[in-house]
Amino acid sequence: MVAGTVTPVASGEGHGARRIVRALPAVVVLAVLAYLPYLPVELPGVLPGRVNGPGSMQLLATCLVIGGIALSYDVLFGRTGLLSFGHALFVAAGSYLLTISLSTWALPLPLAVLVALALSTGLALVVGAIALRVGGIAFAMVTLAFAQAASIIVMRNPGGVTGGEEGRPLDRDAVPDLLVGVANAPYRYWLALSFVVVAWVVVTALVRSRAGRAMAAVRENEQRAAVLGFGTYRVKLLAIVVGSSLGALGGVVHALVLGGSNPHLTTSEFTLSLLVMVVLGGAGSRWGALVGGVLYTYADARLVEVSNAAFLQDLPVVVRQVLSQPLFILGVFFVVVVYFAPSGLTGLGGRLIRRSGSR
Repeated sequence: MVAGTVTPVASGEGHGARRIVRALPAVVVLAVLAYLPYLPVELPGVLPGRVNGPGSMQLLATCLVIGGIALSYDVLFGRTGLLSFGHALFVAAGSYLLTISLSTWALPLPLAVLVALALSTGLALVVGAIALRVGGIAFAMVTLAFAQAASIIVMRNPGGVTGGEEGRPLDRDAVPDLLVGVANAPYRYWLALSFVVVAWVVVTALVRSRAGRAMAAVRENEQRAAVLGFGTYRVKLLAIVVGSSLGALGGVVHALVLGGSNPHLTTSEFTLSLLVMVVLGGAGSRWGALVGGVLYTYADARLVEVSNAAFLQDLPVVVRQVLSQPLFILGVFFVVVVYFAPSGLTGLGGRLIRRSGSR
């Protein structure tokens, strides 16, 4: 064998080793998150009580669910370059179809989940096939129109099916006892964590596949991708179906974790929040979408408590009114991040790590 050559076996082993090293941070984070329900530590000002307390577990579960849903939206926006204002439609479809399947259709939970995912995926296929007939801003407006129509239907509560502004509660007799009650918050947390793992694995497999590379080509330059032989319409439709199906699964888990379907999931405001989460964390990055979703949801929940804190009463009226608006604070933080870190928080973190390593 000539010196300096690399055998296929050695090359394969090196590639496998690099893949293990790349996966190590995700495995460590997963292990830490899975252990949190066993951690009886208080973090004053950070979490409402002990880490493994019911309030903290419920908050963290909600953060993980929304983080996973943001990861599903990144398949469209970050990976394929599709600015959709209708992603909330599919999240809400998964949530409402689950609660309707359990209570109105009296289906067992496993079958109800399958029905919710199947119908939501079919809806995504229809909406995507129609919306992709146009591009750019027109595509965004068509998806927004579908989402707004669904929101109106939910609010009008036809036949008492959706519950209107009150939402639709989960039929607790139709779900396992482990998912019901304050004492079982850790199990709902693990359910949310399981959803994040599923979303992460699906997105990772998609990104590394030929379809994922085609999505990246469409995002960078759709006309060039078409010239190279990619079926851009099919590629974009696949992105919509996969991302929306993951979003629907997130809606199912959201209903199980929060005990019902919330009409807020149907609003364009929720989709805009997902867009902010993805941009905040870093579009086109699995870590970025997940971290952005978790941080945004956490900040939104905790800033509400801070806005009602007693120490704000001693501040000047103007300052007090500004700090009592959580959305204003989040908006300012978003502008600062976009201005100083256009690639998001994870992109900024990566640059800082590379800079420190080069010294």
